[in-house]
Amino acid sequence: MMQIRLVRENANLRQSDIAKILGISRSTYSSYETERDTIPIKHLNKLCNYFNISIDYAVGLTNIKQYENSKPEIDKTVMPKRLKQLRKSEQLTQEGIAKILNTSRSTWTGYEYGHYQISTLLLAELCKRYHYSVDYILGKTDINHLQ
Repeated sequence: MMQIRLVRENANLRQSDIAKILGISRSTYSSYETERDTIPIKHLNKLCNYFNISIDYAVGLTNIKQYENSKPEIDKTVMPKRLKQLRKSEQLTQEGIAKILNTSRSTWTGYEYGHYQISTLLLAELCKRYHYSVDYILGKTDINHLQ
């Protein structure tokens, strides 16, 4: 469960304030807060950087608000390698992990080769299931398992 509303409210900011920071409409941001739409990873990262919180915290995977030595940017070259590493460490085939995530093998292969950006929802689900850090998969930290 996303915690972005709580984080925003604790900072005494309005949805329109966050929308302006992200460069989107208030209604779009509102749909992310209410989880009618999935916030894209790039917007979630920008939001987390603004509030100095981990993505894991924002998506409700941990109570740890920030990791030491966390990087502000997503490393698009590391992410595909870490998705593959996660799959292999769990002894899953591409077909097997695709089935678990209710996606196609070719789509999963695209994630592992960096052809496609995995959705925030799928990434959070994957990390929750296997106790991995979203921040780790995205290359923002070297701490790979949730604490």
